Amino acid sequence: MSPATVLIADDDQGIRTVLTQALGRAGYDVRTTGNAATLWRWVSDGDGDLVITDVIMPDENGLDLIPRIKKLRPDLRVIVMSAQNTLLTAIKAAERGAFEYLPKPFDLGELVAVVNRALAMQSHEQPAASDVASERLPIVGRSAAMQDIYRAVARLMNTDLTVMITGESGTGKELVARALHDFGRRRGGPFVAVNMAAIPRELIESELFGHEKGSFTGAVQRVTGRFEQAEGGTLFLDEIGDMPPEAQTRLLRVLQDGRYTSVGGRTPIKANVRIVAATHRDLTQLIKLGLFREDLYYRLNVVPIRIPPLRQRLEDIPELISHFLAQGASEGLPTKALEPAAIERLKSHRWPGNVRELENMMKRMVALYNEPVIGVDVVEMELVGASAPQSGSETEPATLSGTIERHLREYFDGHNGALPPRGLYDRVLRELERPLITLTLLATRGNQVKAAEVLGLNRNTLRKKIRELEIGVMRAPK
Repeated sequence: MSPATVLIADDDQGIRTVLTQALGRAGYDVRTTGNAATLWRWVSDGDGDLVITDVIMPDENGLDLIPRIKKLRPDLRVIVMSAQNTLLTAIKAAERGAFEYLPKPFDLGELVAVVNRALAMQSHEQPAASDVASERLPIVGRSAAMQDIYRAVARLMNTDLTVMITGESGTGKELVARALHDFGRRRGGPFVAVNMAAIPRELIESELFGHEKGSFTGAVQRVTGRFEQAEGGTLFLDEIGDMPPEAQTRLLRVLQDGRYTSVGGRTPIKANVRIVAATHRDLTQLIKLGLFREDLYYRLNVVPIRIPPLRQRLEDIPELISHFLAQGASEGLPTKALEPAAIERLKSHRWPGNVRELENMMKRMVALYNEPVIGVDVVEMELVGASAPQSGSETEPATLSGTIERHLREYFDGHNGALPPRGLYDRVLRELERPLITLTLLATRGNQVKAAEVLGLNRNTLRKKIRELEIGVMRAPK
């Protein structure tokens, strides 16, 4: 049996040589060209078993060539490689029917593995092509970590698979969720986001599933829930780790049966939504503490996507800065720039608030300083008193009050200037009490007498709080 033939189009002679050698060693015949016209002639003549094409070539964009190839030879797989390492490139490649997208520079071993897989798999229908509505990039960055996210979004956008997005606060989890929706087949439907941490625990079920008139005191009319509002679109459940146990049980039932009932209702409603969940918390640890259902975790964690913290992709900072400055100018703020030394100084910061912290700093500097080019001295002033130490400095021990203050700042920032819902004081105390009591009980191996002594509480008071907070309790050893 003759070896498969791989057709390669790239205007870089060095890349053509490297790929020819690597694929030749893997047992393939290789034909290369530096332009799209020759590649199209080979495809039209029926040559080749697989195509690898660059995006930018002298005579034609490789992405524009893909639909013509798929129309003429539907079974011929196309692998796209590009130095334009943005989410939009990955999205366009997937929408036009590419088998895989590989950002440059790529690992040769990975490319050979992709070629092997492409030629080994039987043909299947590619997702229908559709135009990307806008050149606006919802996610910014060209680092290797972001490339993995772009490729995941491109693969998942035309599916209804449930996705779990994890990452620290401020990393952009909602942006990834929106990209899955905006570029996916449900983009014609609504995108509904709900933050579990921002809703009083006793109202979460009504918020998600709606309620009927008279179902509880104060329910003077029927109210639709977020599931109904997201009909035909995407429901984004942010901070899923803060969902109370009773709501977890109802959500699990919806994921299992595809139906739900409103609070006080009797008629099941079919759920036609895609679920995307997100959290900055370690759900596996919450499962061990009895605070999160393990079966719900596996229902939600069908496809995990981890968003890296900004400190792990510092090379993206210059592009993020340009993006936020341009965004500010489009919103009516003065047009500004940063001098190179200022950008380098920002790259040495640890960014505990991640991308959100950088965005807020850019807007603040543009609004408060008159200089058209912001210098390193301004950046230094802005970084004074930052909540995390700079690179190379000694780490100061974190205080409990400092940690709480940082989380509260992130919480208020997350409301974009709007006031949070009423009852914040009691809600914060409740959220603090729950892990405090849970961890104390774990430390005392479920011995409530010892736990009450450690906490300085009356034993009956502790029992009452355990019931109110619905804390699962270990049995003390005999």
